[in-house]
Amino acid sequence: MADEKINDAEDAPVNEGMAKDNTANDDATKANHDGAESSASSAAEDAVSSNPANAPENTMDNLDPITALEAERDTLKDQALRAMAEAENTRRRTERELSQARKYGHAGFARDLLAVVDNLKRAVDALPEDRSSLDDTMTNLVVGVEMIHQEITSVLDRHGITKIDPMGEKFDYDKHQAMFEIPTDEVEPGMVVQVAQTGWMLHDRLLTPAMVGVSKVKENKD
Repeated sequence: MADEKINDAEDAPVNEGMAKDNTANDDATKANHDGAESSASSAAEDAVSSNPANAPENTMDNLDPITALEAERDTLKDQALRAMAEAENTRRRTERELSQARKYGHAGFARDLLAVVDNLKRAVDALPEDRSSLDDTMTNLVVGVEMIHQEITSVLDRHGITKIDPMGEKFDYDKHQAMFEIPTDEVEPGMVVQVAQTGWMLHDRLLTPAMVGVSKVKENKD
């Protein structure tokens, strides 16, 4: 019995040492686990702070169904209103472009045609006023040229192409082109006193300016 007590006494320090080692290992494991949880928590907080969309309170999943449906309704309503506004703007822009095309689409053709009309007008102006000496053939030719000029002028007028004949008017930089100046005391300076060539307008847009002579102050020589 004495020997058993001695053995128990000798084993006691050993068991106590092993118990202390196990306790130390458990503490180390717990510390490592706590450290991992702390690191994971810090990483999650960093992710939320760097991207607010990741925050739980900003997700649709955390909203109640009614609030989520109202938010979706408002989004769809806003998109529909924007689409309707864009469609209306497109319609108005298209109508405006079509109106401009109908109104001014033939401007290039009209500008080229006006050179022919001006030459025809010069031919009409060169025709003799006294036609008694002309035979029937020449008389018919003269009358035909005048009728052609009148018909072309009527067609141009129906399409909004009107003549600019500014004789006696104030010089207008937007419609007239001064070719020369004429000293005179009969009218005030800056008046159109001679028209070398008439101009043309397409509605409110200038096709060709009128070539004119403009009055200026006459210098008195002593």
